[in-house]
Amino acid sequence: MTPFGEAVRVLRERKGVSQKEMAQALGVTPAYLSALEHGRRGAPTFDMLQRIAGYFNIIWDEADALFAVAGVSHPKITVDTAGLPASYTAFANTLARMIRTLPPDVIEELNTVLKKVEKGR
Repeated sequence: MTPFGEAVRVLRERKGVSQKEMAQALGVTPAYLSALEHGRRGAPTFDMLQRIAGYFNIIWDEADALFAVAGVSHPKITVDTAGLPASYTAFANTLARMIRTLPPDVIEELNTVLKKVEKGR
């Protein structure tokens, strides 16, 4: 599941609607909506994001948060390490190989480190 899929599921459950009901209202198939929620589809288009925000009648801040989480919800990532030191490529490959087996606390540690680096820029 992607962060976006999780956010949509929470909104849908809060509203008390099924995937089928939501899909019909948005003009998409239930299969598409299910794939979106489960991370088997990439982030939706801007148009679809606006339709989803409108469907849930969410306010600006919550809509901005939904749009932001969509931006970090691509389930298949390409990491371009061309031109970087060999250790960067090795790290990216190791992470790709191990990502499914890392426990949640390790993911949190890595996220914490990355956020600190991002803030320092």
